[in-house]
Amino acid sequence: MTQENRQTQSQGQSQVQTLSPQQMLAVKLIELPIVEMEQRVRDEILDNPALEEGDNDDNNQLDEIGDTDKTDDNDSSEELDDLADYLTEDDIPEYKLEQYLAKQEDPISNIPYSEGDSFVEVLTAQLHEQPLDDVQMQMGEYLIGMLDDDGLLRKPLNAIQEDLDIYANIHIELPDLEDTLRVIQSFDPPGIGARNLQECLLLQLERKTETPIRELTIKALTKYYSDFVNKHWDKIKARLKIDDTQVQLLVEEVKHLTPKPGIALGEVLGKTMQQIVPDFIIDVLPSGKIVFSLNSRGVPPLRMSRSYTQMIEEHVRNAKNESKEAKESMLFVKRKLDSAQGFINAVNQRRDTLRSTMQAIIDLQTPFFQEGDESLLNPMILKDVAEITGQDISTISRVSNSKYCQTPYGIFPLKYFFNDSYTNSSGEEHSVVVVKNALQEIVNGEDHKRPYSDERLAEMLKERGLPIARRTVAKYRQQLNIPVARLRK
Repeated sequence: MTQENRQTQSQGQSQVQTLSPQQMLAVKLIELPIVEMEQRVRDEILDNPALEEGDNDDNNQLDEIGDTDKTDDNDSSEELDDLADYLTEDDIPEYKLEQYLAKQEDPISNIPYSEGDSFVEVLTAQLHEQPLDDVQMQMGEYLIGMLDDDGLLRKPLNAIQEDLDIYANIHIELPDLEDTLRVIQSFDPPGIGARNLQECLLLQLERKTETPIRELTIKALTKYYSDFVNKHWDKIKARLKIDDTQVQLLVEEVKHLTPKPGIALGEVLGKTMQQIVPDFIIDVLPSGKIVFSLNSRGVPPLRMSRSYTQMIEEHVRNAKNESKEAKESMLFVKRKLDSAQGFINAVNQRRDTLRSTMQAIIDLQTPFFQEGDESLLNPMILKDVAEITGQDISTISRVSNSKYCQTPYGIFPLKYFFNDSYTNSSGEEHSVVVVKNALQEIVNGEDHKRPYSDERLAEMLKERGLPIARRTVAKYRQQLNIPVARLRK
């Protein structure tokens, strides 16, 4: 029997989305953080003689939540096909900062940049200025090395005492270790070396100028901390014998403190102290309104070259009398002007996309930006921001994966604000940050000789109203870089 091999050909339709060169350019610019964007613009100016810097006006724009006054700065977003179109497009509008920022101190000057010293080195330098003996100096260096990225000491002192005894052969009493920690807690920034949020806030208050409100705040956080964090204002008023106005002043006093003093040393993503330049500057006005601006100080305003547009104008007037060589030269000029206009449009599109993305994030995470408390972070995924901005999820991902924002509480990557949701036994939806914080707190307080298993951690979380499965506990534990129980001994 013979076997036939047959080939058949079929025809069908499929829809494939392709990006135009202009769209690809816009996508590439959106991905760039501010430092790389500055260099990209400089390179383009050098490469294309038809593109040049505008006047020295700033290119930033201020946005306010609930009161955003936006104008359409991009007068021409369509490609220009006719040479004559350039007669009315010889200058690109320049963008001016609103009067608010003009009256403020330059926010960029306050960004805590690294000057090459690491987190540990900055604190160790302060330690070596103290009149300490060799053992105290060793204890201090060990304690500094135990601080987390927030500048807090999470490990119990008795566990550190045992570590020094076993691994460093330093035999000291616990009161001696506490004395050395108090020395570190006197360093800048205020609040460094605190063992918990309560101590962190109190350390900062103790360094502030004495005022009646400061004294009330210290008393409230010392004696009635639980009532304060749970916002039991009626109990606070009764116990401190104060009125509503004083309570509000007390709350405002705490709002001006930072829960993460380590960030003031430039800490964000570990202790490598890489220089981070934020793409957004966010501030909270006394009224509670949140404002932000794009950090574009290194990106000059752009326009098409006046000399090139004058060539086009001359060409349009004398097109009939020009030689073949002159017309070919104009094709080169047109290509460069097309490229310049396309680049300007892409820069404008990048600016608008970044602004709308940051605005949406602030809208969704307003409680955090007003308070600086990560437990107030709402569940938020890329899709939520995409729906508000009208952008693709891929576009939001490109923005959030490479951009940073400076807030009154430190510098954060945009992806910090994205987190999954968790629904508790009452059907209430919360950020998984709440669960992770509770998990970290439980582990920090455990007896290191008998650390909790994942099963026990799940039980303890359930007792706090956070019932999650053991495997979920294991996942969150790994994300927090917490070892398994046998390795925590």
